[in-house]
Amino acid sequence: MHAKDFINPMLPVLKSTDTVGEALNWMEEYRIGQLPLIHEQEYQGLISHDILLDADEDLPLLALQPEFEDAFVNVNQHLFEILKIVQQYDLQAVVVLDEEQMFVGTISVQELLNQFSKNLGSQEIGAVLEIAVENRSYSLSEISRLIESNNVKIISSYYTSGSGLEDSKDILTLKLNQQDISRVIATLERFEYDIVGAYNFEEITSPDKERYDMLMKYLNL
Repeated sequence: MHAKDFINPMLPVLKSTDTVGEALNWMEEYRIGQLPLIHEQEYQGLISHDILLDADEDLPLLALQPEFEDAFVNVNQHLFEILKIVQQYDLQAVVVLDEEQMFVGTISVQELLNQFSKNLGSQEIGAVLEIAVENRSYSLSEISRLIESNNVKIISSYYTSGSGLEDSKDILTLKLNQQDISRVIATLERFEYDIVGAYNFEEITSPDKERYDMLMKYLNL
């Protein structure tokens, strides 16, 4: 999905003739901490809630210095590129410009994160599995094959780089379509994958647990 797909047309746009009080009211109404300042369709920067609190309510926005003039995205930039800008500048709103650098619309970061959460499959019922890997030397196709051999499928995956320390590892996070992933864990561990976390999955109950413990004891021989 691209930036143009996340634009909220209901979010207001600030003009230099608007007052501090008007801007504060709009931010409270739309529950957002930043709004773009636009002059003749040209992006001037973001006006933040914190700056407005220190100013007189009757003061026109022309008297304030907007922030993040260089923080914007193009209409065709991907979701991940938008998230990079959000993290880099710690934004609550992201401005979208066209190819001619003219203002197109505004993205609410909160709405963007909600959509990103849906894309990761967080609303789907199923377990989350974290696997420690080294320097992207893993094979996602092999991991997928081992997981699917237990009639479980990967809904989404997410890769997190380590801290950069010598003994740190990267983490591959997988959202699966089932809650009971005990057999999946057993299979991956049998192939020496380092499982560092498993969440929202059903515990094995007797007599399955006894058979599972026997199997793990056998595999460790």
